[in-house]
Amino acid sequence: MELVKVEKNKYWVHDDWYCKYITVKTPSGDYVEFPCFRWLVDDKEVVLRDGRARLPKDDKTRLEKQHRRKELESRRKTYRWTEWQPGFPMSIDANTHKELPRDIQFDSEKGVDFILNYSKAIENLCVNQFMHMFQSSWNDFADFERIFVRIKNTISEYVMQHWKEDFMFGYQYLNGCNPVMIQKCTKLPEKFPVTHNMVADCLEREMTLEEEIKAGNIYLADYELMEDISPNSTDPCTLQYLAAPICLLYNNSQSKILPLAIQLGQTPGKDNPIFLPSDGQYDWMLAKIWVRSSDFHIHQTVTHLLRTHLVSEVFGVAMFRQLPAVHPAYKLLLPHIRFTIAINTKAREQLICEFGIFDKANGTGGGGHVEMIQKAMRSLTFRSLCFPDAIKARGVDSPEDLPYYYYRDDGNRVWDATKSFVWDVVCIYYDSDNTVQKDEEIQAFVKDVCSFGMQDLDCCEFPKSLKTREDLTEYLTVIIFTASAHHAAVNFGQYDWCSWIPNAPPTMRKPPPTQKGVVDVKFIIESLPDRGRSCWHLGAVWALSQFQENELFLGMYPDEHFIEKPVKEAMESFRQRLAEVSSAIKIRNEGKKLPYYYFSPDRIPNSVAV
Repeated sequence: MELVKVEKNKYWVHDDWYCKYITVKTPSGDYVEFPCFRWLVDDKEVVLRDGRARLPKDDKTRLEKQHRRKELESRRKTYRWTEWQPGFPMSIDANTHKELPRDIQFDSEKGVDFILNYSKAIENLCVNQFMHMFQSSWNDFADFERIFVRIKNTISEYVMQHWKEDFMFGYQYLNGCNPVMIQKCTKLPEKFPVTHNMVADCLEREMTLEEEIKAGNIYLADYELMEDISPNSTDPCTLQYLAAPICLLYNNSQSKILPLAIQLGQTPGKDNPIFLPSDGQYDWMLAKIWVRSSDFHIHQTVTHLLRTHLVSEVFGVAMFRQLPAVHPAYKLLLPHIRFTIAINTKAREQLICEFGIFDKANGTGGGGHVEMIQKAMRSLTFRSLCFPDAIKARGVDSPEDLPYYYYRDDGNRVWDATKSFVWDVVCIYYDSDNTVQKDEEIQAFVKDVCSFGMQDLDCCEFPKSLKTREDLTEYLTVIIFTASAHHAAVNFGQYDWCSWIPNAPPTMRKPPPTQKGVVDVKFIIESLPDRGRSCWHLGAVWALSQFQENELFLGMYPDEHFIEKPVKEAMESFRQRLAEVSSAIKIRNEGKKLPYYYFSPDRIPNSVAV
């Protein structure tokens, strides 16, 4: 028995059915399962194969081959590429959530209506009373606490108490919301002329700055991507400003990361001073606030939107176009792209579109965020999505040199567990490298990602074919890790780290200072977001940090796409490894004022769905 055909008669009422699977009892008394996990829409027939995963070479009969070909032909008509903005990764050709194929829509649109969610968040957080004074400034920092009181949690409260301190500023480079900016400084860039005398009083090892650099104790965070990005001008009553700072960081004798020097623009000069911890307290505070604001923009648009959401959609669309449901890679990947295309379509509809929510409170709204993605595409390489490679490329891979970098340590453990699971599955279906090379569907999938999804950009260096089982394992690991673990690590900390607004200002209302000694508290408060923008920002970071009601976490595969025992055993050992990682993280976090749990597998949803 090869195929089962399911037809649903269409009556007057529009009644889509969701079918999980069909079990058939054969004349000999055996039961054969035909997985479906699809919507039966209108009166279109659905033809199912039994649950065993098969590569193209395993299909021997004409009927099987034909079924495989027809499925892909029809999927390619349904899942089409389009370019939402020039220079972006390609996305699905649909303008609204309603236009998406029924199989990839959300079960209910209510849960993912951003406008509804943000408004509800603003209401839940009881910050409505500030909205009618939309454009007025706060009076002082204590005033920010008034909107903050309703919604404290351990980390956000700790941030509120310590945000002015240098250790807190530095710590976030390792374990905050955007822990991907810090890199080893092997030589001071010419555009950042910091001298030993400027920072001598901060150095603790009786070495010159030059010697500290040689010893590997100096790090850099450079926001050059922000240079020449257009600030938000959608509101003529409020001018908004952006900066492209460079920050020098010091790994001190207690292995704390501390800021040494900050320049707020990329071109040195007398109107672009280098701010130092030895400056007046308000000069130094404002310089750090500007860095935090730039960090927030890079985090939202590049680390989060581009490098998890949009990249996962590319993999998802290519998968639907090139891999039939019977292919083992399709069965493996499907849970990890669940709802991703839907959430992104919704975001293009309401969030990052012209006049969308993004424009309301964000300094890069009104088009700046689009320019940022176009620029960031130049450094979006395949290698930069391989977690260990990305860590190594920034020179931060050594736990001896840089302890307490939990993002790196936990991320490596989850990467290794995922990779070893994927290797187990790959070896079940591919007995040799040759089998990988001869699988025309997996090769077409990889080519589609590079040539269409990533627009064949020279700089992206995505592979166009895979030669070995190791290549295939790494490729599939990148897809699963990006959509599950990396998204969790850079998404669910947004409320913790960004709800205290001076620590992550979504916009700035005065230009960066061009000289020292002119800034006071009033100037800083007038630079920070006004009441209305603060409320929108709070609603956004709160809504984005919530898990879905029926969230599926890494290792949970309730839909049985695979029926083979070896795969089920691989899943079981994957779950055990993940449970070990979760419990090690839990033990390490005990008694910590700043626990780090974003890479804890029991908090990593399977896919990008929020």
